[in-house]
Amino acid sequence: MEMIRGTTLKTFLLISLSVVATLSVCESLPLSTKGRWIVDDVTGRRVKLKCVNWISHTESMITEGLHSQPIGDIADKISEMGFNCVRLTYPTFLWTRVDYYNKTVAESLDSLNATEAKAMIAVQNPRFLSLPLRESYERVVGELGRRGLMLILDNHVSKPMWCCEREDGNGFFGDKFFDPEEWIEGLSQVANRFKDESHVIGMSMRNELRGQRSNQKDWYKYMREGAKAIHSINPNLLVVVSGLNFDNDLSFLKKKPFRLTLNNKVVFEAHWYSFDATEQWNDKPPEQECKDRAREFYRDAGFLTEGDNPAPLFISEFGMDLRMGNVVDNRYFNCYLPTVAAKDLDWALWTLQASYYYRQGSLFLEEVYSVLDFNWEKPRNPQFLEKLTILQEMLQDPNSEASPYYVIVHAKSGLCVNVDGEKKVHGSGCRHRTKWTHSGDGWPIELMGSNLCLKAVGDGRPVKVSTDCRSQQSRWRRVSKEKLHLAVRDEHDHTESLCLDASSSDPSSIVTRKCACKEGDLNCHHEEQSNWFQLVPSNIP
Repeated sequence: MEMIRGTTLKTFLLISLSVVATLSVCESLPLSTKGRWIVDDVTGRRVKLKCVNWISHTESMITEGLHSQPIGDIADKISEMGFNCVRLTYPTFLWTRVDYYNKTVAESLDSLNATEAKAMIAVQNPRFLSLPLRESYERVVGELGRRGLMLILDNHVSKPMWCCEREDGNGFFGDKFFDPEEWIEGLSQVANRFKDESHVIGMSMRNELRGQRSNQKDWYKYMREGAKAIHSINPNLLVVVSGLNFDNDLSFLKKKPFRLTLNNKVVFEAHWYSFDATEQWNDKPPEQECKDRAREFYRDAGFLTEGDNPAPLFISEFGMDLRMGNVVDNRYFNCYLPTVAAKDLDWALWTLQASYYYRQGSLFLEEVYSVLDFNWEKPRNPQFLEKLTILQEMLQDPNSEASPYYVIVHAKSGLCVNVDGEKKVHGSGCRHRTKWTHSGDGWPIELMGSNLCLKAVGDGRPVKVSTDCRSQQSRWRRVSKEKLHLAVRDEHDHTESLCLDASSSDPSSIVTRKCACKEGDLNCHHEEQSNWFQLVPSNIP
């Protein structure tokens, strides 16, 4: 980044945005919970977490990427991509074992024969090389805070290693490397060290509990003890509670609640990836699999946001191969996006790191789930970041007095169905989105505040807004069990339905086409998923 003498307008604007972001975060801290929402402790305003994961828990115990860019530049990239927080991982041993935390960054890299990474850090972040590993982690935390980013510090493993295998000694209380007392000591050390860092807004107690030792009795015992330990040291922190089976299962809380609120500081977390059901995504019709996976997610975790005593649910990991050539991942994300947008959940994308100093015996292994390219210089897939926009937007505000409405989201592109100044319907970005109302199946989808509604004109033809809101071509219904197809009757053949659709090559073109699947036909294979649309509720003025 250029210094003052060569400051360009672009640089000035970025600096200004960074300052605004910093002020905004400072005004929103600390955070608490109110029902299913995370809110500003003082004002009660909702604060939506839209985070990215960044790791420091592997064998090196060094935050990845210091070889690629100055730490401040990486932090700025995080903000520029639309994220407001980082889930920063660490291993317990970094805080509990002197033979781990007394190593310097240089010594850690030497022990892994990562000489090239060491030489590159000497260029990009030279002050880090002589730092003990704990101080290196602390410096990253401090720099992210100075750049206006919130942090959730995540205890990913005990012994530093790549995570996770079912039986790797790091999975559950009592495993080879997972001593409960040492774990609580590690949580306490981290809570104490960062208690004066206001931008550290939470601690995630443990990533992906798993393995043959897993049981609910020990889960309740130790998760409660860990939560109390953190809260006793820093009562301002959100305490993030993970479930069982690789963070996929919190269903046991239906019968036996956690019964620990810590003065409104408890948040639950879950993970959702395609590889939880790779075979099903590959073999079953996408519509059926989406329905099954969404139902499973709400059964095992999403239920926490509903009912008489709702709680916040943070999807602390989700992600996909951003080369976009993985069919299973593409199907999964076309389901994930509308499902999560409809609930407006808080989340953390996996992942930021584009490469690893050392992972599982390999040097400079590329991470294809990363939002950055291998050189950490630019987004790996700008189209994916555009698709992510609808999840980065706050869609529901518990304090809003505005009338509720819907946003129509195209699952495959992430674009919203909007109406421009000339009253033409098109797919475009969701930051400036059109408000629609819909009273239910068989009713018009109306342009809020007008006498216009969405109308089908014919097979393969663009939809339009019209004052003719009583015809069958204006009466929209969700025709599949997964609720992702919007259809009307064909004017020329009342036995056929026309589904809202968008071209894969040009998703800005919103048309209707004869529905590829008959109503209720979950065995229908329609690979494109171009006709998946979600009515996403919102109440943001």
